[in-house]
Amino acid sequence: MTLELGTTKILARVEDGVGWITINQPERRNAMSLEMWQGLGAAAEAMQADPAVRVVVLHGAGGQSFAAGADISEFEQHRANAEQKLRYAEIAARAHRGLARLDKPLIAMVQGFCIGGGLALALAADLRFAGQGSRFGIPAARLGLGYEYEGLAALARVVGPAAAKDLLFSARQIEADEALRLGLVNHLLPAVQLEQAVRDYAARVAANAPLTVQAAKAAVRLFERYSAADDSAVAAAVDRCFDSADYQEGRRAFMEKRSPIFQGR
Repeated sequence: MTLELGTTKILARVEDGVGWITINQPERRNAMSLEMWQGLGAAAEAMQADPAVRVVVLHGAGGQSFAAGADISEFEQHRANAEQKLRYAEIAARAHRGLARLDKPLIAMVQGFCIGGGLALALAADLRFAGQGSRFGIPAARLGLGYEYEGLAALARVVGPAAAKDLLFSARQIEADEALRLGLVNHLLPAVQLEQAVRDYAARVAANAPLTVQAAKAAVRLFERYSAADDSAVAAAVDRCFDSADYQEGRRAFMEKRSPIFQGR
């Protein structure tokens, strides 16, 4: 069964108890546009509401990229300052909330690039299966933008604070073998075997007692939930990033395919 989402850039279908959500902009390495964030939120909500869905798989179309972050070509129009960032974040937050509220297991099937906002999506999953040759990273420090607390807390919970700082401070990309070693990836397979391995695993989960699986997910989620401490200082620091000259320079440098020159203001 195929679901209607009002966009062709996010696809959703249900097969034998498994919900499949496809990020479908391969010509741009599945970079996430506002339209796609809206579609992803609708897809996640539909999967949660469908009692026939026992497990959900999130993946990218084309075999070359899971998701290469946000579509930076939209930033000048939709994310050029802190005020615009707030509206953009509200739309993206619906997608993240939809994934976070799934009481069914969510599997990220990663093939190719899993960068920035794409890595945040993969971190929203309960498990991450990756193909050899995949690459992971958060390039925020090369663009001058700030990442919200919740996403960075998710990264630190998965790989630990020291590894999270390494990835964030250096903005480097890591290969799948290192991602496996850090615990960022649960299962690493040859690319040609990845989809079948995910299908087999999802079918196994779908055949298990759904209430037991849901209860297990709820218990682990409660255990790992990030602190509800005041994060207003982090939010203010993120806003300063989006209103900075450095962020303007980072966007321009990306578009002009050159190295940015940051001034710290």
